[in-house]
Amino acid sequence: MEHAQDHEAPLERTQRYYVERPVYTQELLQGQLHRRERAPQTLGQRIARSCRCSSKKAKSHLYSFLPILQWLPRYPVKEYLPGDIISGISTGVMQLPQGLAYALLAAVPPVFGLYSSFYPVFLYTFFGTSRHISIGTFAVISMMVGGVAVRQVPDEIISVGYNSTNLTDTLEYYHARDTKRVQVAVTLAFLSGIIQLCLGLLRFGFVAIYLTEPLVRGFTTAAAVHVFTSQLKYLLGIKTNRYSGPLSVIYSIVAVLSKITTTNIAALVVGLTCIVLLLIGKEINLRFKKKLPVPIPMEIIVVIIGTGVSAGMNLSESYRVDIVGTIPQGLRAPAVPEIELIPAIFVDAIAIAIVGFSMAVSMAKIFALKHGYTTDGNQELIALGICNFVGSFFQSFSITCSMSRSLVQESTGGKTQIAGALSSIMVLLVIVAIGYLFEPLPQTVLAAIVMVNLKGMFKQFGDVAHFWRTSKIELAIWMVAFVASLLLGLDYGLLTAVAFAMITVIYRTQSPQYRLLGPIPGTDIYCDVEEYEEVQEYPGIKIFQANASLYFANSESYTSALKKKTGVDPCALLAARRKAQKRHARELKAANAQRKQAVLKLTNDVEASLKHEIANDELPVNGKFGSADAGVQDVSPDEHQNFVEPKPSIHSLILDFTPVNFVDSVGAKTLKSIIKEYKEVGISVCIASCSGPVVKELTRLNFFDTTVTRELLFHSIHDAVLACQVRQG
Repeated sequence: MEHAQDHEAPLERTQRYYVERPVYTQELLQGQLHRRERAPQTLGQRIARSCRCSSKKAKSHLYSFLPILQWLPRYPVKEYLPGDIISGISTGVMQLPQGLAYALLAAVPPVFGLYSSFYPVFLYTFFGTSRHISIGTFAVISMMVGGVAVRQVPDEIISVGYNSTNLTDTLEYYHARDTKRVQVAVTLAFLSGIIQLCLGLLRFGFVAIYLTEPLVRGFTTAAAVHVFTSQLKYLLGIKTNRYSGPLSVIYSIVAVLSKITTTNIAALVVGLTCIVLLLIGKEINLRFKKKLPVPIPMEIIVVIIGTGVSAGMNLSESYRVDIVGTIPQGLRAPAVPEIELIPAIFVDAIAIAIVGFSMAVSMAKIFALKHGYTTDGNQELIALGICNFVGSFFQSFSITCSMSRSLVQESTGGKTQIAGALSSIMVLLVIVAIGYLFEPLPQTVLAAIVMVNLKGMFKQFGDVAHFWRTSKIELAIWMVAFVASLLLGLDYGLLTAVAFAMITVIYRTQSPQYRLLGPIPGTDIYCDVEEYEEVQEYPGIKIFQANASLYFANSESYTSALKKKTGVDPCALLAARRKAQKRHARELKAANAQRKQAVLKLTNDVEASLKHEIANDELPVNGKFGSADAGVQDVSPDEHQNFVEPKPSIHSLILDFTPVNFVDSVGAKTLKSIIKEYKEVGISVCIASCSGPVVKELTRLNFFDTTVTRELLFHSIHDAVLACQVRQG
């Protein structure tokens, strides 16, 4: 029966509650409850139920697959459209220069960056669940694509048939190289799209949880270093090969330094000028964000200025400045990717698929939380998969969410993906109408855009100090992700970082914190006895808790910590008892020998010392009459055992299973061994707060038998304490 009353204090009002109930074991509690009846279903029934279709279910699946059908009919035109138009234009003017620039990272001609900024962005409008993220080219993914393209089509392979210095041969060499690299990039998008689609349809959206925040931040910081070093040659106007794989950063830096004397001064001046202008523009946008109606589109301004200066001064001919070159007008006809390349790039496609999804879903969750709506991780996988898969037939490379463009799309008033569709239409206009105008654009301008956009990623170096203060393990994850991705390449670095992150999880569960609990006086609340002065243990009762599950990796440490914390080692106690019993047996044997010797001596000297023996018999020794066994202490075995055998200081041990989520077969055997060992030394073991799923696992593992019964399971620690006190009372 429960009563609640308010106790009014002079300074505070405190609620109190009083409960009167029996002491519950798990068995007693389950006996008083009535389980809900659930008819078991066969596999056939489950399949039939999942395949059963109704109009409501079909409509739900259709809306889930095409979210636009849900929000577009209810689109408030007057309220949302103005903001979406401004946001779409602002994002579109960023899509154009970033598409051109990130194509260089992907090791393909710039026009393919425009294709990747149109098809996937337009498709995401129909299939995506986030209202604010901007899909398209992104530095990290483009860098990963470029690494695979360069690895599969290195300069050395293509240059075999083009040793002539003739300009025509040189152009043919570049065309052949770029064509093959485009095939690799397109096939990579095709394969990563299929992987994302399969993961989404199989409801595997949870895979992103294995890419923790420290891992992603360390990985993207290393990717920023890769991107920066890859752009140095464009900024300086130097001709060097592009490297991929382990130590590619070092090779790239060495290659640039070895040809630093051939720097094109005109390209360097143009690039540095663009960097200064872009940094000034970003600083103005940041400082006057609240006063500016829309951010200043410095990237497109720099592109326009750079193109005009290059065309007016003829930088390509006069100063040998590398330019974007031919931009084909119009869209390409769809083509099937090179399927035979799939075995060579399969692992890379998995890495790109997972990293791309992780980037998109993390930004989607941030905006959804800020604006009060929900996103579906599985549908995001399907949406990205469709964008990559369909886009690959139209020569676009792998895409994901861009952080910088997403922030612009949200901050300029974007409410839905109508803004994204408008930005893709702006890119389409450039492709079909005015793309040729950007042919004189110097590549150093695109390098400047890429480098300045890395500013936010380079700020992540500040994570080192943050994680040093908050979590050394997360710092280790960040450092491993950064160093491995920097030195081994983005693909192997990511695999190494994920493996290390999983090892840290195993380490944490393998080395949990152990503590002894005691009650706060006058309550049924139990806390760490070493942490609070008020908390005291019950006499003869130890309450042990580990903040982890019990399984093969930590079962040995669990047993060791239990013995150390309680101060009772059953094996040591039993060994001491056996030692005491042996010593007792030796003492009895020695006493019997002494007794026999005394009797023999007395028999031999009986005549010579008869009077003396009689005299001794009549005199009391220690208050008793002497005997033939005088001088030998006659102690009963029971009295001797009670005197020398070690006895434990406790009579009951309670294991708190509140934090335990699962127990495997090794953990169950360990637990059974603990119960039996402590029982042998006279200590009863109870298990408190064991959850239903854990009890089911123990039952399935045949944990309970005649010696270990369900009566040792208690509903709470306090129930177990009261039961232990009653047993000893």
